Amino acid sequence: MANGNFTRVIEFILTGVSEHPDLQIPLFFVFLVIYGLTVTGNLSIITLTSVDSRLQTPMYFFLRHLAIINLGNSTVIAPKMLISFLVKKHTTSYYECATQLGGFLVFIVAEVLLLAVMAYDRYVAICNPLLYMAVVSRRICLLLVSLTYLYSFSTAIVASSSVFSVTYCSCNIINHFYCDIAPLLALSCSDTSFPETFVFISAATNLAFSIIIVLISYFNIVLSILKIRSSEGRKKAFSTCASHMMAVSVFYGTMIFMYAQPQTNHSMDTDKVASVFYTLVIPMLNPMIYSLRNKDVKAALKRFLTNSCCSFKLMQF
Repeated sequence: MANGNFTRVIEFILTGVSEHPDLQIPLFFVFLVIYGLTVTGNLSIITLTSVDSRLQTPMYFFLRHLAIINLGNSTVIAPKMLISFLVKKHTTSYYECATQLGGFLVFIVAEVLLLAVMAYDRYVAICNPLLYMAVVSRRICLLLVSLTYLYSFSTAIVASSSVFSVTYCSCNIINHFYCDIAPLLALSCSDTSFPETFVFISAATNLAFSIIIVLISYFNIVLSILKIRSSEGRKKAFSTCASHMMAVSVFYGTMIFMYAQPQTNHSMDTDKVASVFYTLVIPMLNPMIYSLRNKDVKAALKRFLTNSCCSFKLMQF
């Protein structure tokens, strides 16, 4: 920590999405709706894939954990953000900030890796359907998800520890709506080369690995689909991976926009917009993408609602 004439930072001030007073209440309701839809949608996916016997397959097992990750990622950010719209001073304690950053990194790294796992699952299902249950067995599914969480947790611990191992002096105003790495390191008055290098290498490696797996998987999927003679067969094969392709495109499109833009065009305002998208909007959109384009999920929802209504009526008698 800071020594000598430096003042030890014990709390940070978040500037928020916008500093305009007139926008605070409207933005509060906008993000409250987004978070409400996120919670409702992801809890619905988690519930349906847990209780419906027809959704007990590897694809829906991975979808359930994607919903858990999306819900966790949004919950790490949204509640604190919503409170900040209603109070004048947007403060967060030093350790609360560290916890939020760590939680955010756990879920964002887990999502990057899980999207690659889901792409591999679709590759095996379409390109090697006869070996699907053997290659993607329940044991393998549990192993892949466990390794995803273990790796993301380890990465988050090292990254957040390195960010908060540097010295923060007098300045404590974070130009963001949550505790993120770049705006935090910008406040440091000590050498930040280690955390910057670690975060860059880790992010580049994780994204490159995930994107390569996704591209290879879908390249082979497209080739396999094109070899199917009947148009109905091609349509059925494509429908099983269309939702995942859409979710992947939205997620990586945002990531590439944020990290591949020229440094001269880089700004914190741009970062805020991109961050809103992949921390709040994408977790809201994913359940809609998977439910609206998936007949099995829609059918499971109808069965769940029907059974719930019947149970409620029986309880009344």
